[in-house]
Amino acid sequence: MPWDPDAGTIDAARLAGIDAAIHLAGEGIAARRWTTEQKRRIVESRTRGTSLLAATLAGLDPRPRVLLSGSAVGIYGDGGDDVLTEDAPRASGFLADVVAAWEAAAQPAVDAGIRTVFLRSGVVLSAAGGAMGKVLPLFRFGLGGPIGGGREWWPWISIDDEVGAIVHLLGADVSGPVNLVAPHPVRSGEYAKAIGRALHRPAVLPVPMFGPRLLLGRELAESLLGQSQRVAPTRLEASGYAFRHPEIDGALTALLAHS
Repeated sequence: MPWDPDAGTIDAARLAGIDAAIHLAGEGIAARRWTTEQKRRIVESRTRGTSLLAATLAGLDPRPRVLLSGSAVGIYGDGGDDVLTEDAPRASGFLADVVAAWEAAAQPAVDAGIRTVFLRSGVVLSAAGGAMGKVLPLFRFGLGGPIGGGREWWPWISIDDEVGAIVHLLGADVSGPVNLVAPHPVRSGEYAKAIGRALHRPAVLPVPMFGPRLLLGRELAESLLGQSQRVAPTRLEASGYAFRHPEIDGALTALLAHS
């Protein structure tokens, strides 16, 4: 579909008659170190496209039934051991600000009566890339292990359930923020051990935080790896979604079976 969020242009005719829209585009949070310019790109890559699409959908006749818009659990910040549902307050800091602005950009669709769902995704696990794909080579050589103290809660979800939940939410009677995370979060140390078990490799070598801080920069490293987020998929489960991989061991075994 021809569109240019930076220029504010979109071919609305190509959207005529659609029943639903799914919008997930955005600059990768960890694609580069967080310079002032990169932070601007992260924010604008989310808000400009979302705002343009939402306003265009709102102007269609007939309007689509639903908009599923990308979001993230970064809005909750560091919750320690507290369980974070969709009703948890937003945190302060760059990631929380990004998510808040991202969701606010879809307001034209909300105001137009389009059922709008904010997909607050956790760490999506896939052997093909993302957070897990980047560390798999280390674990395959027996060099993997917990990062930092290993006590931080990781809000993970398998790629199969990420896609399954999105498809489910196209037809579910739910709107607003929905946490896309597995029902059984694990601490970062247990996550590392689970990868080791799935690969039949040791996973005991701790990775001090100074390594990620040096590689990514302190702010990015602390935001991605130093926060504890015990997020619960409260609304997703209430809507009737059945997880394919509710437990970390089963998820990793399935994801790594053919990698």
